[in-house]
Amino acid sequence: MKISTKGRYGLMLLVDLAQQGTDSPIPLKSIAERQNLSEHYLEQLIAPLRNAGFVRSIRGAYGGYVLAKAPQDIVVKDIIFTLEGPITIVDDDFEDGLDVLWDRLRTAITDVLESMTLQDLVEMRGDNEHGYMFYI
Repeated sequence: MKISTKGRYGLMLLVDLAQQGTDSPIPLKSIAERQNLSEHYLEQLIAPLRNAGFVRSIRGAYGGYVLAKAPQDIVVKDIIFTLEGPITIVDDDFEDGLDVLWDRLRTAITDVLESMTLQDLVEMRGDNEHGYMFYI
């Protein structure tokens, strides 16, 4: 299984918002600059994150995005599933007699993602006080 840039950049976007620790809206341009990501790409990711209830948009000259929930209430699995879809290890149509192995791997990955919150990722960022170039 490989998490695409959608999943990685979506996590980076949400971690950045959580790191700002403010109710003031953050423009995507600011996040793109801090994380060295394409603003255009972040614009494509923000819609499913907003539709899933992770962020709220604030319109206007000083608009941007804020987290819709507290970081400790946002589960990493939910973010990944929103952006990537369900976890697949192998093509389910392929019968190789190793179904138990693939099921256990899928369960283990899901359990790890389910056990972590956005707050956990913020705390794991180390001493990087501004969250610049937070890689996942």
